[in-house]
Amino acid sequence: MQGIELSRGFYADIVRPWLSQVAPHLHYSAALIGYGSELLGFDDEVSKDHNWGPRVHIMVTQAQFDLHARRLVEDFSRIAPPSYHGEPIGWRSRPHPPANGVEAAGAWEHGLEFHTLEARLESHFALRSLDDLNDLQWLGFAEQMLLAFTSGAVFHDDDNRLGQARDRLAYYPRNVWLYKIACQWGRIAEEQAFVGRAGQVGDDLGSRVVAARLARDVMRMGFLLERRYAPYSKWFGSGFARLPIAQSLTPHLQRALQASEWTERQDALAAAYLDLAHHQNRIGAISFEPIVGPYHERPFTTINADDAVAATSAAISDSPIKHLPIVGSLDQVSDLTPLLQDPALSHRMMRQLYG
Repeated sequence: MQGIELSRGFYADIVRPWLSQVAPHLHYSAALIGYGSELLGFDDEVSKDHNWGPRVHIMVTQAQFDLHARRLVEDFSRIAPPSYHGEPIGWRSRPHPPANGVEAAGAWEHGLEFHTLEARLESHFALRSLDDLNDLQWLGFAEQMLLAFTSGAVFHDDDNRLGQARDRLAYYPRNVWLYKIACQWGRIAEEQAFVGRAGQVGDDLGSRVVAARLARDVMRMGFLLERRYAPYSKWFGSGFARLPIAQSLTPHLQRALQASEWTERQDALAAAYLDLAHHQNRIGAISFEPIVGPYHERPFTTINADDAVAATSAAISDSPIKHLPIVGSLDQVSDLTPLLQDPALSHRMMRQLYG
């Protein structure tokens, strides 16, 4: 049994009947969101060695939290079974401690936690409300944090506050999406000729490194065109493999990364760029006429990525991001883990970048 179903059953069989008995008037949401491979469906036997097991997040208002949360956590410790479906409900070898803070309560003895929705929003996005969320703020959200909040599962939602928040963050607004696509083409435009140039001067290792960077850029564009958030690096390839577009792109990327000659490497990547362009045109995003050919007078196979940048950015409607340089969102600017996992730091950096 995968972890998300284990936790769903734990809520349905143990937590919900108990809450109905001891707190029948409590209005709450029950979910499993945040960290954990099981939220993405990637957990396996290895995943069970840490941060895995039956767990449920109960989200309540601040007033309800102050009145009930800590007492209920303590009471549940006294009645909770030691295991569920053969899996211990305690925190065993979890490096993440149980929730404990002004608006979070948990215990080492079990995986039941209480939170406020506002605190969860703050921990993921450095915001306590999604009202008046603007395009510039979206650029400071890490995709892995957006995925963590919108994946997993909601088991119960009395007032639909959690559901509405997840719907609001389900994917980027169109202007933000177009800007990210334009910037992703910009990344490809910057380096696509270097695969050939490095190989031409005998730097095979350098050519391979650039090719790997571009393969990653192609994969990230695949997530964008499929309107899916990309997970962090451990599950990046696994998540990509689930995208419909991966079926056509993967053979090109494998050929590029396995090629022994730079000419084959650049041609395989160019085929991947062409697939991206055709897919972008098919899905109704801004169209451009893709052309694959030499890089000016040099014998390096490239695509007219600058035309894709221009066409896509021109389609952004009236928004502050229309006037930004073609640089990108947080994930396109940096892949530094401490930055992506710290939403307050993320927003500070983006404010410094764009003023």
